[in-house]
Amino acid sequence: MKRTLSSLAIPGLVLAATATLLGGAAAFPERQAPKALNILLMGTDGRDTITAAEKRKFHAGGIACNCTDVLMLIHVSARRDRVSVVSLPRDSYADIPPYRAGPTGEERGPHPSKINGAYAEGGPALTVGTVESMTGVRVDRYLQVDFRRFIDAVNQVGGVEVCTARTLKDSATKLNLRPGEHLLNGGRSLQYVRSRHVDTSADLGRIQRQQRFLVNALRGLQARQALTDPAGMARVMGTLLGSGRVEQGFGAEELVQLAAALHRVPAAATEFTTVPIAGFNPTRPDIGSTLAWDRKRADAMFTKLRKDRPLLGSGADPKPKDPPGLKGYGPVRGSSLACK
Repeated sequence: MKRTLSSLAIPGLVLAATATLLGGAAAFPERQAPKALNILLMGTDGRDTITAAEKRKFHAGGIACNCTDVLMLIHVSARRDRVSVVSLPRDSYADIPPYRAGPTGEERGPHPSKINGAYAEGGPALTVGTVESMTGVRVDRYLQVDFRRFIDAVNQVGGVEVCTARTLKDSATKLNLRPGEHLLNGGRSLQYVRSRHVDTSADLGRIQRQQRFLVNALRGLQARQALTDPAGMARVMGTLLGSGRVEQGFGAEELVQLAAALHRVPAAATEFTTVPIAGFNPTRPDIGSTLAWDRKRADAMFTKLRKDRPLLGSGADPKPKDPPGLKGYGPVRGSSLACK
C-alpha cells in the first residue's frame, strides 16, 4: 500500500506549519480525503546529506538512529480557518502495530517501542500506522524532512525570526541566544529546533521552541506575502520535495494552492500543544525509559480533532509556561508563542 507525503511550507519545521501545516498532498490512494485534513509531520535525524563542514559548524554530527526526532499531528479545519498542532514526544511509549518488514514481507507482530522507533523499523508508513492506532485520528497526509531540506528551505525564505525572554544555551548544539529577537539562517535554525539541553524541560522545552519557530515562520511568510506568491512558493516547495531520494507522493502545485488558501489564517486561529503526559513508565531493558500518555485527557483531545472542533474554548487565551513542565502543556494560541 503506497502512502503519500504531505507538504511543508518552509523548512521541515518552518514551512511544515506554514504550507504543510496549511495543506498537503494527494490523498492516500485507497481513501477519500475528508473535508478536514490531518497531516503528520516527521522531522527525521537524517544528516548524511549535509556536509562535514556544516556538521562541525552547526554541531550536527553524531550517529543518526534513523528515527523521528519530531512528530507533529497537524489538523487543518474543514473551513481552512483553524489549525491545531499536537506534538507527540519522541520518547512516548508506543505499541507498534503488526506489519510486514523489508523486501521479504516477513510479518512482525505487535510489540512495544518508543514512538520514534516506528520510523526506523518501517519508515513513514509504519509511523503513520502507529500514530493512527495510538490517537484514533486518521492521517490523510504525511511529510518527512531531514536536515538538508530544513536548512535549504529556511535559507530560501530569508531566515526565520525567533525571540526569547531568557538566555538559551545548549551544551550539545552550542546554541547561544541572548534575550531578544534573532533572525536565524538555516544552520542556526537547525541548532534552535534541535536543542534539548537548555534546561530541565529537555524534549518538552525543545518541542515548545519548535512550535514557536513554526508560528514565527508562518507570520514572517504572511508579512512578506510569500504564501500568495506562486512562483516563490513553487521554488520553496521544490526545495522541500527534493530530488527524489525521499519519496514524495504529491505535487508542489497543490501545496502552493493550499498555502494561498490559508494565507489569512491569523496566529490567534492556530493552536499548539503536546499530547497530555501522565509521567514516566518503569524503565524496560528492551526499550529504556518512556513517557506515558494521560489516556483520558489524550483521548478527549483526539476526539476533538476527529470531530473538527477547536482545542480551546471561545475567548480562552492561556499563556504558555517557559520552560514548560515535564508533563507537557495544554493548548495555547499561536499568538501567545509569536514574537511581540
